[in-house]
Amino acid sequence: MYMEPEPYFPPPSPSLTRWWSKETMAVVTGGNKGIGFAVVKCLAELGVNVVLTARDTQKGEAAVEALRAQGLAGHLHFLLLDVSDPISITTFASSFNAKFGPTLDILVNNAGVSFNGLEENSVEHAETVIKTNFYGPKMLIEALLPLFRCSSSSITRILNVSSRLGSLNKMRNAEMRAMLEREDLLEEEMDGMVNMFLRDVKNGTWKSKGWPSYWTDYAVSKLALNAYSMVLAKRYSYNGSGLSVNCLCPGFTQTTMTNGKGTHTADHAASFVASLALLPPHQLPTGKFFSIGKKTTPLLNTSSKL
Repeated sequence: MYMEPEPYFPPPSPSLTRWWSKETMAVVTGGNKGIGFAVVKCLAELGVNVVLTARDTQKGEAAVEALRAQGLAGHLHFLLLDVSDPISITTFASSFNAKFGPTLDILVNNAGVSFNGLEENSVEHAETVIKTNFYGPKMLIEALLPLFRCSSSSITRILNVSSRLGSLNKMRNAEMRAMLEREDLLEEEMDGMVNMFLRDVKNGTWKSKGWPSYWTDYAVSKLALNAYSMVLAKRYSYNGSGLSVNCLCPGFTQTTMTNGKGTHTADHAASFVASLALLPPHQLPTGKFFSIGKKTTPLLNTSSKL
């Protein structure tokens, strides 16, 4: 059942169908810097209407202005959103509905946090990490589901930016691993796993309970996000709703989270995110964990404008 990362990417097509139009609407969380900012730029350059979200109004508006200065004014919008705050999520959904109505086609859950350096493994901020990286995307998806565009001609898309650190093989707790592998995994069980981890953190027993050993709180948050993505993909593949749910690990990317270290730039990672978000319906899977391999190339020329 569990969604495992794999070097999976649809083969390039000689004639990639441009299914989107000037009406297509995307939301990108954490869009004021790093991969999120680069994704907003890619999508806007390709003619998609993008709502850039950030938890700081000044930083979010500055990011939008920077992109508008590059000639993208017609495709950009800003709305305040802190994915770690349930009230902010509710307010965002209401604001989106008031401004655009039920027109959402693409949701890229990019916002995420880690408070560790590359060689550190503190769980001091575990609750914030879990709230932001797992419960944030989960609550946002639930709040925005009624606002996805219902269309017989296309497929609405959710792409969760995740991590290989959330791979099942990182989980050393045999009981939790067995639960995640079950075909009938429930959301309640994922919540229970996360709550158990937070209790172990509070009790100071987390090191001996078989949780992932590197960036533990971040890894657990991504384990939960991957599992939820799989449950959601499976649920909506059965009801004919036309909803695709996938995950992507952008790899070791040069961002503030990695202190600028990495094997590739945020722009490079964003080109894959944009490619996946804009896959034509006949190539779009669901319940997959995409990963960027050394020889993987984006499907779209994201530098070309409409």
